[in-house]
Amino acid sequence: MKKLNRTVSLVCILCILLSFSGTGVYADGGISSITNDSIKQKQDQIANSKNEKQQLQASLSNAKAMKKELEALRNDTAAYITKIDGQIADIQANIENYKLQIEAKVQEIEEMSRELDQAIAVQDAQYEAMKARIRFMYERGDTFYLELMFEAKSFGDLLTKANYIERLTTYDRNKLEEYKAITEWTKLCKETLEAEKEVLDEAEASLEAEEASLQEMMHDKEVQLASYKQQIMSKEEDIKAYEEEIAARDKLIQQLEVAITDEQKRIARERGILFEYDGSKFTWPAPSYVAITDDFGYRTDPFTGRTSYHSGIDMASAAGTPILAAFDGVVVAAASDWSMGNYVMINHGNGLYTVYMHSSKLLVKKDDIVKRGEKIALVGSTGRSTGNHLHFSVRLNGQYVSPWPYLKTGVK
Repeated sequence: MKKLNRTVSLVCILCILLSFSGTGVYADGGISSITNDSIKQKQDQIANSKNEKQQLQASLSNAKAMKKELEALRNDTAAYITKIDGQIADIQANIENYKLQIEAKVQEIEEMSRELDQAIAVQDAQYEAMKARIRFMYERGDTFYLELMFEAKSFGDLLTKANYIERLTTYDRNKLEEYKAITEWTKLCKETLEAEKEVLDEAEASLEAEEASLQEMMHDKEVQLASYKQQIMSKEEDIKAYEEEIAARDKLIQQLEVAITDEQKRIARERGILFEYDGSKFTWPAPSYVAITDDFGYRTDPFTGRTSYHSGIDMASAAGTPILAAFDGVVVAAASDWSMGNYVMINHGNGLYTVYMHSSKLLVKKDDIVKRGEKIALVGSTGRSTGNHLHFSVRLNGQYVSPWPYLKTGVK
């Protein structure tokens, strides 16, 4: 019976050892042990989160300083529009960055939440195993080790049992250290998660503030353009100057057409582009448009109040939505002009060109080869524009022509 009891005791100890050994590894194959290095990495992560929060605060646009810079340009509408468009572009870039940071941070927080849940599960399992081990040793008392020693049948057997007792004691010590480590690790996981949540909150607050700054700058631009409109409608000489600016814009477009070189044609051929318009229908350049706010042809000019020639179609669309290349071609220009704003001009061959004005962001550059339907810019309200839209023009052999015959039917 005594021999059976001793056997049962040894089996109990073995079971406890096995229960300990199963608590040091995450069920999904994660961290097998907590080291000083892993704890240091977690502490560094907390510090990095704090720095990230400070950087978010520092990167916010200073709308007040921006508006102060604009004050000196109030009497020069062209310079004012060019300046404020640049400021708006900076704010929009910040908004895009904040959105990306928020998206990434949400994913990080989800991963950290899972990591914390795993750490808590390991900590709880180790705690329960330690309680079982302590309860067993308490119930057995100190006599257990003495029984093992007295039952030794030889000096060699005595040394073996002494070694066993030492290993068991070392094991208990190691498991206690492991429990301390997982407890520290769990604490750091909680702190890291909280720090990351604070960064997320800061990013969302920064995004909200930046969007408010954007609206404020857009409003200031509208006020300036309204003042400009009122000014040119009240003075004959100002109307003449306005009309000269429109003519200068058209002259720029003509000059770009003349600048097309054989080199561009060679590049197109080498890249497999058929540098000849084949007569097929265009892809609709602003697929997310909601209305045609101004059609091609003669209309009442919104700035002068006089009848004037509108060289394209205005397609109202949400800011940041895609602008697509209407047809295959080579980018003749991807630049900025105070009147056209950010614009793209594409040569499709056989004397046919398309022009895309007022975008918030250009996605192509001069000499790029583009395919029909490729995203070339984003809708915006840059240049002489008071609302988000795409001004789309078609030129054939040096003259503006109606875009409608080239566009896909059933869209208008």
